[in-house]
Amino acid sequence: MDGAVIGADCNLNAHTLVEGGAVIGDRVTLKCGVFVWDGIRLEDDVFVGPNAVFTNDLRPRSRSHLVPYEKTLVCHGASIGGGAVILPGVTIGSGAMIGAGAVVTRDVPTGETWFGNPARRQT
Repeated sequence: MDGAVIGADCNLNAHTLVEGGAVIGDRVTLKCGVFVWDGIRLEDDVFVGPNAVFTNDLRPRSRSHLVPYEKTLVCHGASIGGGAVILPGVTIGSGAMIGAGAVVTRDVPTGETWFGNPARRQT
């Protein structure tokens, strides 16, 4: 966690990792098995369910082929269900809800609910 920023009153459960370069706001909950990698920012009051996955590299390679990580932003008050996969470079808007097991491949607007693979807006 060296170099990571973690806000006040956060709830980080067992088997959770926050990599250096990640930014976690205030009152964020990370349930068990969540890894927050470099380039990922979670704003205040975000909830991330168990075993949700953030990725920060669309084309993973060995360290000899490193490219800059794409930035991922989860905005204020958004919720991510257990087992969801969040691909790099997306923004999840304020108050948005991502269903369990969803695969998020593109930006999710503020206040919308998305689920499925690939994740799509639900009405």
